[in-house]
Amino acid sequence: MGSKDDEYDYLFKVVLIGDSGVGKSNLLSRFTRNEFNLESKSTIGVEFATRSIQVDGKTIKAQIWDTAGQERYRAITSAYYRGAVGALLVYDIAKHLTYENIERWLKELRDHADANIVIMLVGNKCDLRHLRAVPTDEAKNFAEKNTLSFIETSALDSTNVETAFQNILTEIYHIVSQKQIKDAPQNSEISSQPIVVGPTVDSDVKKKPQCC
Repeated sequence: MGSKDDEYDYLFKVVLIGDSGVGKSNLLSRFTRNEFNLESKSTIGVEFATRSIQVDGKTIKAQIWDTAGQERYRAITSAYYRGAVGALLVYDIAKHLTYENIERWLKELRDHADANIVIMLVGNKCDLRHLRAVPTDEAKNFAEKNTLSFIETSALDSTNVETAFQNILTEIYHIVSQKQIKDAPQNSEISSQPIVVGPTVDSDVKKKPQCC
């Protein structure tokens, strides 16, 4: 018998990218399991977790993928980006270098991902106000220049984590549902089957247990 987590109207694949150590894994665990691990190790390879939210009365199941930021894992990029409809581009507000590297990550994303992918720039670790190295306005201007949405978060104290994922999933939903209406033949009913945007897990990818 299927669990409640199997019932959804849309399934969206969202990827987390950015340098190692910026808090991608903790953003994932905070949103999907409401957990934070101060001692979390660098992610090896790829893992993912899921969580469902409600948007406009529809159940949106997010399949959120997290990968290592280190260069040595870059061979996985094409499979990692395949089918992704959203991306959180993450840097650490206390480490300017992680922000400088955003430009390279953005280029990689645009080289490998779908042209219509929804991208959000995320300044993580905003609880480290006393160590801030990246001014909010600077990042906001970069986001506007590159047509990205922008938010600052803290996986440690939960600031804006829920909002970040809710916003990007809602934006994806509005784009997909509008396209669905536009593409539907006249006088036909839109299918009630779940809309899967992005692939399910590849068998050769290390899988993280799904969150219920």
